[in-house]
Amino acid sequence: MPNSADASAQAAPSAVVDGTVAPGFDGVRDAFAANFSQYGDKGASFALYVDGELKVDLWGGVADVATGKPWTRDTVSLMYSATKGATAILGSLLAQEGLIDLDAPVAQYWPEFAASGKQDVPVRYFFTHRTGLPYLAEKISREEIIDGRRIVEILQDQQPLWEPGTAFGYHALTYGWLIGAVVKKATGQSLGQLFQEKVAVPLGLDLWIGLPDGEQGRVAALVDAPPPDPAALAAITDEAILARLRALGAAMADPNSTFSRTLSTNGALPTPNAEAWNDPRIWASEMPAANGISNGRALAKMYAATLGEIDGVRLLSEQTLAAATREQVSGKDAILQSPSRFATGFALPREGLAMLSPASFGHQGAGGALGFADKEAKVAFGYVQNQLGGGPLGDPRTIGLIAAVRDALAA
Repeated sequence: MPNSADASAQAAPSAVVDGTVAPGFDGVRDAFAANFSQYGDKGASFALYVDGELKVDLWGGVADVATGKPWTRDTVSLMYSATKGATAILGSLLAQEGLIDLDAPVAQYWPEFAASGKQDVPVRYFFTHRTGLPYLAEKISREEIIDGRRIVEILQDQQPLWEPGTAFGYHALTYGWLIGAVVKKATGQSLGQLFQEKVAVPLGLDLWIGLPDGEQGRVAALVDAPPPDPAALAAITDEAILARLRALGAAMADPNSTFSRTLSTNGALPTPNAEAWNDPRIWASEMPAANGISNGRALAKMYAATLGEIDGVRLLSEQTLAAATREQVSGKDAILQSPSRFATGFALPREGLAMLSPASFGHQGAGGALGFADKEAKVAFGYVQNQLGGGPLGDPRTIGLIAAVRDALAA
């Protein structure tokens, strides 16, 4: 099993930043380098497309803090829920091709799912966190998670936590298993296989949902997040934000809370957690909510291909893109207990999730990865790292990169 390390016990390496930037984007390189010197990044990659052209392609640091193995051009890393954006793109592509109807009842494709009053749940609810199945009603083993079949059986029989459609709450991991199951029922192929066939291979992406044999040596080992910065917490004066942070801290500390059960699959797979996820068996499984493995270049290129043609490939038509990025739910998330906004599978800009503008859509990962596109600026952004982290008001690493991109575009 690959090595991992506690970030709090490791000095930040002196990162060597490699790659290219187009004229006018030097400030983006500076922001990327600052993530190592100021925010503790260990290894990372970042890419930016503007109007279909690759303007920034950077990587640096180390892929394994225990051995000092460098992060190279071809290094990839697990990106947690940034995977949801890839799954959302595939879902809209399948709808565009007529292979699945997002507004049809799930039971049309997966008859067993009709159990426990779920006969009218549309497929789109899976993508918009409205199904009421944020966690499994039963405890399962990590081996059963890796296999996946028992999870599908539990979810098809399970009674929703709320009446589907009446609320929304982040389905951190079940999002992927639910969508993966309906895709398999509708098409006869697994979601990971279809993603390779319809997205990754045509675009030449190093992006997998279910890592194939032979690629394990390219995967950077995740590094656990350091303890919260007391200074950052002390700087927050908004009492509403402080109250949410206190409530979140209490929920994280309680293994029986809805939040903990959702994020850890009842304790079987703590998330985010370097030791649990630095496991080649986890990488090889198909978890379309959370185990995508990629780098900044591939993530940005995928989003660029939703906006226009890239290397002869355009993934989504203008009509499909408009439908896919239209807001579906907003307000207080029943699981996260904080403001959220979602389109069909995509997160939309909100407090704590910076993107370029209100025209942006994409998805972040629990450890810091972020992929998004912006329909007005014609920008596609991809950042993937191995240092797990973040911040109480958003991740300073991606906030800094976005600010640098905005400055470059305005110059």
